[in-house]
Amino acid sequence: MQKQVVSKKRVADHGEVYTDKREVNAMLDLVKQETERIESRFLEPACGTGNFLSEILKRKLRVVELRYRKNQLEYERYAALAVSSIYGIDILEDNVIECRKRLLEIFQLAYSHLYKNDVKETCLKSIQYLLRKNIIWGDALTLQTMNDKPQPIVFSEWSPVNGSMLKRKDFTFLELLAHAHHKELPLFSDLGEDVFLPTPVKEYPLVHFLMIADVE
Repeated sequence: MQKQVVSKKRVADHGEVYTDKREVNAMLDLVKQETERIESRFLEPACGTGNFLSEILKRKLRVVELRYRKNQLEYERYAALAVSSIYGIDILEDNVIECRKRLLEIFQLAYSHLYKNDVKETCLKSIQYLLRKNIIWGDALTLQTMNDKPQPIVFSEWSPVNGSMLKRKDFTFLELLAHAHHKELPLFSDLGEDVFLPTPVKEYPLVHFLMIADVE
């Protein structure tokens, strides 16, 4: 059974209490259809070591395996899409490191189980890169990173184009929150100011999903 508390100090300082696996799955079952949709995006603003995100990834990868296991490139493509749809923020750096590691290990286990000696280093490198970009050391309340020089939290949107290509757009967390607030309005409105679309702070050229780590 996984510990729900690391230390009393962390509980006092950060309110850190991990959710038990049984409770995680019970809550995810409430949105079961979304957790099994490969491209459905999830953000955990206090992700800890990834209790929720790890179970979501496991569910998505089971769907990918069921549909695409007979074609390794197709499996890799959709598995990368599943990983790219998962986002997390945590205020504690050790949690961020452990969450990235945990999600990578879940992918590696599923991937190597299917393809054993045919595992591609380029694929593993791409997954590591996605996790480094999507699981962020930051404060979801201040919307800032937690490093020596705090910056606005930026998330990347990864959209598949023409099969194996990915389009990356970066958005500030603040813009995404504003969009979430406005998206309940009608998509089209007589008043132009009521139509809101988030503006990316940066866009990148199309790149093959196995080469995304080489862009920077």
